[in-house]
Amino acid sequence: MTDLFLLIMGVQGAGKGTQAAYICKAYNLLHISTGDLFRAMKTRTDPLAKHVIATINSGALVDDETTNAVLQDRLEQDDLKDYAGVLLDGYPRNEAQAQWLTGYLNSKGKAVNAVLVLELDLYSAFKRSFGRVTNADGKAFNLYSNGEGVQWGFEKSPENVFPPRLTATLKESGETLKRRVDDADAFAVIGRIEKFLDETRPVLPYYESLNLLEKVDADQPIETVRKQLFSIIDKRKQ
Repeated sequence: MTDLFLLIMGVQGAGKGTQAAYICKAYNLLHISTGDLFRAMKTRTDPLAKHVIATINSGALVDDETTNAVLQDRLEQDDLKDYAGVLLDGYPRNEAQAQWLTGYLNSKGKAVNAVLVLELDLYSAFKRSFGRVTNADGKAFNLYSNGEGVQWGFEKSPENVFPPRLTATLKESGETLKRRVDDADAFAVIGRIEKFLDETRPVLPYYESLNLLEKVDADQPIETVRKQLFSIIDKRKQ
């Protein structure tokens, strides 16, 4: 089993995806998201996959035992030998899962090296999510912080049935910029923030008791956050 185990946590908009990509590339880590694992089950026909898909299709939440089994299944696949470690994103979601992970890794003679927490105030988190758009090449812009060269507008719905929709186009080329579906609805953005507060944040005291928490101010330039995270990881590897 690999040697470096990191967890990354943070509220919606804190930059987890961006920083996770930097970390995984620099340290040759496998990025594991439980959401991605659940979606991948749709391509499998084994009993575990069938159980997960049936649970999701029923509208029920996947229980802790099943979630742990899905993660264990991924951690025990042969391709892990090609990586120097693992970065877990979106797991654990509660203390029971955190305790299971500790026990599982201990049984393999391993342990979590650090829990990277990207801290961001909730108002900034909302603005980062609700105001972000991307072009066809994946370059990001934001209504509230990085809107230069973008024509912003609000389009009313037919008969004013729904609130106005945020629109964005590049002034130079006229390209229509895209928003993530789950960012377009303010209620959905707030819902994800509340989910972080209800599920993820309560896990932090557990890892703090194990002296594993490493907090970084996410309200800084991306490169500054990256350097601070790399510094933490380098120290934790020693």
